[in-house]
Amino acid sequence: MTGIATRPAESRRDAVPGRTGKARRIPAGPAAVVAGGVLALLAVTAAHLGHGRSDIGLGDLLRLLAGGGDADTWSVLLGGRLPRTLAGLVAGAALAVAGCLLQSSVRNPLASPDTLGVTAGAYLAVTVSAITGFSLGDLPRGGVAFAGGLLAAALVHTVAGGSRGRPAHLVLAGVSVTLALSSVTAVLVVLFQEETGAVFFWGHGSLAVADSARSLTVLPLLAAGLGGGLLLARTLDILGTGDETARGLGVPVGRVRLTAVLLSVLLTACAVAVTGPIGFVGLAAPHLVRLAGVRRHVALLPAAALWGATLLLAADLLARVTSPTGNEVAAGVVTALFGAPLFLWLARRLPSEPAAPGTVMPGRRGRRLPYPPLLAGGVAVVAALLAGGLVLGDIAVPVADLPGLLAGGGDELLRGVVLEYRLPRLLVAALAGALLAVAGGIVQTVSRNPLADLTVMGVSGGAGFGAALVLVALPAVPYALLPVAALLGGTAAFALTYGLSLRKGSVAPERLVLVGIGTFALTTAATNYLVVGARFQVAQALTWLSGSTYARDATDLSVLAGAVAVGVPLLVVSFRRLDLLALGEDTPRTLGVALERTRLAVLVLAVALAACAVAVVGTVAFVGLVAPHAARMLVGSRAHRLLPVAGLLGAALMIAADTVGRTAIAPAEIPSGLLAALIGTPYFVWQLRRGHRGA
Repeated sequence: MTGIATRPAESRRDAVPGRTGKARRIPAGPAAVVAGGVLALLAVTAAHLGHGRSDIGLGDLLRLLAGGGDADTWSVLLGGRLPRTLAGLVAGAALAVAGCLLQSSVRNPLASPDTLGVTAGAYLAVTVSAITGFSLGDLPRGGVAFAGGLLAAALVHTVAGGSRGRPAHLVLAGVSVTLALSSVTAVLVVLFQEETGAVFFWGHGSLAVADSARSLTVLPLLAAGLGGGLLLARTLDILGTGDETARGLGVPVGRVRLTAVLLSVLLTACAVAVTGPIGFVGLAAPHLVRLAGVRRHVALLPAAALWGATLLLAADLLARVTSPTGNEVAAGVVTALFGAPLFLWLARRLPSEPAAPGTVMPGRRGRRLPYPPLLAGGVAVVAALLAGGLVLGDIAVPVADLPGLLAGGGDELLRGVVLEYRLPRLLVAALAGALLAVAGGIVQTVSRNPLADLTVMGVSGGAGFGAALVLVALPAVPYALLPVAALLGGTAAFALTYGLSLRKGSVAPERLVLVGIGTFALTTAATNYLVVGARFQVAQALTWLSGSTYARDATDLSVLAGAVAVGVPLLVVSFRRLDLLALGEDTPRTLGVALERTRLAVLVLAVALAACAVAVVGTVAFVGLVAPHAARMLVGSRAHRLLPVAGLLGAALMIAADTVGRTAIAPAEIPSGLLAALIGTPYFVWQLRRGHRGA
């Protein structure tokens, strides 16, 4: 992996981690930062050891060390608290050093094991190992995680365009690969619940499953990774000045970068093997040290290790102290809550080119398909998929009996299965998919951004948080207010994304997507905090977070039908304005269109449509990306053609996902949102590669 190419001199300062702008830094020498890290780590470690559900406190543990205490105190210390603390020390230090090496080697301030897909690849490998029984112990488990993380890093490197890729493309590729691998992992957890055991909770990054033997086993690997990083310290310092300068000074840039990435993958594998995937520690700890004024890697790496361990232990302690219901909350959820704002700040400061005028994506080259037959064919495909979904399942329904059952006749049992169970959820899937697809098409048209999607831009995450807040924190609120809460959450998330992306009166497409990713991470972490901490059962929580049409009924259908009834007339009125907005900034103004007011109005419409869908089916990724792109390739970019076809494609995608998810492992189910993500994420990866080739 060779990272990114050397950038122009005027922007090179922003490419170096820790030099993302004129941020004020706390003046401190390397020795002071390291000493402060030692003191902070000692204090947090003491607090971490002294906190627990039993009555044994820090004073009892101190008496134990002084030769006093009893057998119960020894049991609490050795059986629960010490393994948990040791795991936090090892994993936090490993992730921090890994993030530091990645940021320095690719000269990207947003680089970390979780944003570049390494953590997700390692987690997927460990999950597969648990299912197949391949893992034979702690060290082989770390080896499996290393292999998975290395493959994920190679995939991200390839998708981002290799050595020619831009920083934004590298992070976008990492996020897309992370979403793809996370979807695969979630499907495996659903399919093999017995083999994966507590993977759902462990999958959020938890110290509760810590084991002292495992932590001690990977400790030499942590030492080797840190030692290897220190051996590279001088060359990494030189690499920060740029590839050309480094080569001029005799530094083998490709070899150094590859070695740094391998060391970071090794360290990430150690952390995943001990605690599961934990995000943002590898992003936050190096930046905290750099903001304190430490630049040279001989001090940066040890200081990052100290502060990374401190951050993870503090997050775990905070998770236990502030759990909304007293239930165990994974430390990784808390690190994401505090790390996502840092990602937002860095993404906003990342240099990016402004949006170019023109449409979002070129339309279909050559002769387009005739629109009326294509529209009729789309309706026929949706109808056929609906019919297939009605007859397929653990109770087979003869195709010949379907018309009679829909008319209210036929066998009573089959009629109940079709009319009361399958038909409402399939219609919910169809309407939700159509709403998400139309909303995605609107956002892509307005932003003129081929990567824009309400999931990637954080709107779906915000809507999911609004709905989760009602479901978990305010259970007495009527169900009819759920879409309102989702709408408010989605609107707030979009306002945050758009506001942070706005610089000097313009919104650069890549910055908009990167900030949206940060917003999505923040809102998803908040949702996980509510859902995991609440008294949801694991399967129920995983199903809702993944997006599902399970047990949806006429009430849910009425919510979506109301959204369609209100949204379609508004959408028809907006067709001409959407076409004008796609042409850029100048043309609408020349024609007398109130640009900002019109843009805001149609974006609010898109947010409202998507929020209603999320409120009913949960967070479904990438339907709003795939369907509009496919529609644009078929009928071009005119809104009156694009959006209806996108709606049909979105409906077809969700119906197919629901049917496959319901029948593949019947009577159990795979959440339809996971299957939709498995289809949509490869398309996102392909679009990144296509955009890079066209750049």
